[in-house]
Amino acid sequence: MDSFDDWVVVDVKEPLQNNDQSLAAENIQRYLDKLNNTPLNIAITGECGAGKSTFVNAFRGINNRDKERAAPTGVVETTMEVTSYPHPNYPSVTVWDLPGIGTTSFPTDKYLEHVGFEKFDFFIIISDTRFRENDVKLAQEIQKMGKKFYFVRSKIDHNLHDEERSQKEFNEESTLTQIRENCIKGLQKQGFEAPQVFLVSSVDLHLYDFRLLEETLERELPARKRDVLLLAMPNVSLEIINKKKDTLQAKIKYYAMLSAVVGGVPVPGISSAVDIGMIVGVVTQYKVAFGLDIPSLERLAQTTGVPLDELRAVMISPLATKKLTPDLVMKLLSECITTASLMAAEEVSRFIPIFGIPAAMCVSFASTYKILNTFLDMLAIDAQRVFTKALGLDTAV
Repeated sequence: MDSFDDWVVVDVKEPLQNNDQSLAAENIQRYLDKLNNTPLNIAITGECGAGKSTFVNAFRGINNRDKERAAPTGVVETTMEVTSYPHPNYPSVTVWDLPGIGTTSFPTDKYLEHVGFEKFDFFIIISDTRFRENDVKLAQEIQKMGKKFYFVRSKIDHNLHDEERSQKEFNEESTLTQIRENCIKGLQKQGFEAPQVFLVSSVDLHLYDFRLLEETLERELPARKRDVLLLAMPNVSLEIINKKKDTLQAKIKYYAMLSAVVGGVPVPGISSAVDIGMIVGVVTQYKVAFGLDIPSLERLAQTTGVPLDELRAVMISPLATKKLTPDLVMKLLSECITTASLMAAEEVSRFIPIFGIPAAMCVSFASTYKILNTFLDMLAIDAQRVFTKALGLDTAV
């Protein structure tokens, strides 16, 4: 569809005009499924030993010691074949750990053909020192084929530690500037006019340039792929959490429309039952996106060293602290006078002659929209509190 308005007219309005609520609901659900399952394939490449596998794990929020889900790491080349690592929360997002370029097994001139260039949305080229001839050749080939690539200088934490030990007057900012300029000049000598290099520590993604990398990807990806990338990103800053909230909030209108369509069915209790089930499902998505589900919290505890109980202790919303069930959602809704009144008004208006069904649909849209916005706000606050606790920052959010 060319626009949201066009989609509403064709997939929602027309079926409703033909009194086909079922088709309208199916179309809305199909569109939501498409939004939530947009595929994104990220290629991580570079020379052997550059820290590719560690970056793959860090991006997915997986500890290197996780034997079941982590990409294997080591002091020698551990990636011998193109290996896919689905995101633990978003299976449609796949991070691909590619073999080191320029080895006898994967010569540069056949590299892109061997790894299956076409399936990747963008490439991240990683080096732990300066970018070498093979890195540049690969970037040039990617550029010729019309895809995006990004230079990432890895293991910055190691470099800073070594410099601090060797220099009497150590300055972190000047050292970072020196490393960045050295990489840029090296790439310029090899033919890149204005290369951009991102300095990253896979141990501490919230430091240095990872946020700049995320912002660059966000600008350059198509809207749907940008949204799925953003939701899959680890919470490396409060800004990322706020962006996730905005992305999730933008989808609420679709769930509210689905609620409204079901609200037009003249059967007592049907709308409320469907709405509660849908709200539980959507709020579960919110918890996963913010990293507030138990598996995500366990991975965060493992990677940060902050005990799981301490992370859970800073959360205040029952949606985050208790098991999410229809009964819990009903209890929270009953405690909100405005929401409870809207839901009651929907059931009553459904049976008013002529105008009852349209009125019930409008009320159903408004109540679902308000409920999901309220619950999203509550979980976003808890995500901020967990983030600040995990990094040992001020927890007053």
